[in-house]
Amino acid sequence: MLHDLLAWRDARVDRAELAYWRTTIGEEVDFVIEAGGKLLPIEVKAASKPRLIDCPHLRTFRQEYGRKARAGLLLHTGRTIEWLTPDALAAPWWRVL
Repeated sequence: MLHDLLAWRDARVDRAELAYWRTTIGEEVDFVIEAGGKLLPIEVKAASKPRLIDCPHLRTFRQEYGRKARAGLLLHTGRTIEWLTPDALAAPWWRVL
């Protein structure tokens, strides 16, 4: 997953930054893409059926960064694309990257 994200970043005309996010109490988001002043938090789960319980830290991230992070992305191994919440999209990693 990391290699795919790095390849995507390096292929962009407008450079994007790729980071990791963790709070002092251990909440974390696997990847954060920063481009054009916006942030996209990404969680990666090795599960074929995404669940709301898989992405609580996407919400924590969004609460901290507000309008800079309008939505989060949960990548999974299944086939469905669905909104788990109004601001958390679940999609198969192979359809996104």
